[in-house]
Amino acid sequence: MFAGQIPLQTNARFKVILLPLIPRTNSPLKKLGCYTVHLETMPAIPKHIKSDSKSTARAEMSTRIKARARQLGFQKVGIVGAETLSPEGAHLKEWLARGYQGEMGWMARDPEQRADPRKFFPGARSVIVVAANYYTPSEHSDHPDTGKVSRYAWGDDYHEIVGDKLRTLLKWTQRQWPEAEGKVCVDIQPMMDKAWAQRAGLGWIGKHTNLNTEEYGSWVFIGELLLNIELEYDRDQVADQCGSCTLCIDACPTNAIVEPYVLDSNLCISHATIESRAPEMRADVAPHLEGWLYGCDICQDVCPWNQMTPATAEPLFEPRAGNINANLSDVLELNSDTYAARFRHSAIKRAKLSGLQRNAQALQNHSRQRR
Repeated sequence: MFAGQIPLQTNARFKVILLPLIPRTNSPLKKLGCYTVHLETMPAIPKHIKSDSKSTARAEMSTRIKARARQLGFQKVGIVGAETLSPEGAHLKEWLARGYQGEMGWMARDPEQRADPRKFFPGARSVIVVAANYYTPSEHSDHPDTGKVSRYAWGDDYHEIVGDKLRTLLKWTQRQWPEAEGKVCVDIQPMMDKAWAQRAGLGWIGKHTNLNTEEYGSWVFIGELLLNIELEYDRDQVADQCGSCTLCIDACPTNAIVEPYVLDSNLCISHATIESRAPEMRADVAPHLEGWLYGCDICQDVCPWNQMTPATAEPLFEPRAGNINANLSDVLELNSDTYAARFRHSAIKRAKLSGLQRNAQALQNHSRQRR
């Protein structure tokens, strides 16, 4: 009926919205009883997809994209629609209002954008969320002359590894469907990674505030590929399986998990040793480092869901020499050149040379006080 009254754009779709009739000059609204019909242009369907089979086509596209993602080395893949995260966005604002972001000022910039991928990539229609197992079974040392490094930083920089895989996935998708455009997100972009992973059914956010998966615990890297095409979306989510367990909360030496599912970054050892740019370690954190030079895995190490994680098959996640337990004296002797050479393509660069040496000095000072 309306197609005969309003010219249709080739290969375009329209969203039909019923609104109370409010006459307006030059309005595109058409009378329909006591309502009007507003036809809003939606993104074009890929030309080769017939409108009467688009649901089947979306399912086939999603299946193929997931299969390709797994071939590239991602253990878990989920796809959801790009929309505003609610109530997650409100929770983020509340967390920021309490000042729990610590020195991570970038977290407070434009929280609305962080909760809506369409503000970052306006064409976004779908969010492909992936998880890669990075667990390797090596162990830390408690030797006073060494500093522990968080497991995620043992191998090469995950931003590069996961990002390269997602860029490969995007290029493959564009070869299959030339209309596809996308953005790759790996932790650096304004995306609520854990919230999207939970939405996509990859796992649940545990009381330690990390994503927990049934197969790999929280030893996973998360990334997203935003696409401008609509796909079939996953509806099932994984129920919270933390139960009454409080091991992560009880084990934190600085009481940074102030309540279940809420972390105060100001007290977190990972924040103090990685994100903080202060010349001196906070007085309420320094005595409780428990040997951690870079990051901290205590809340993950005690989690029951992390006790049976299989070893990763990705060789780039395997530990580099000196990245499990770093010699403190060696760290303090580094200069800008030797630091850059040693930690090239390593996540440890995030702490900067000054931060890493500050951490090493704090550990040495604490060790001397205990003797």
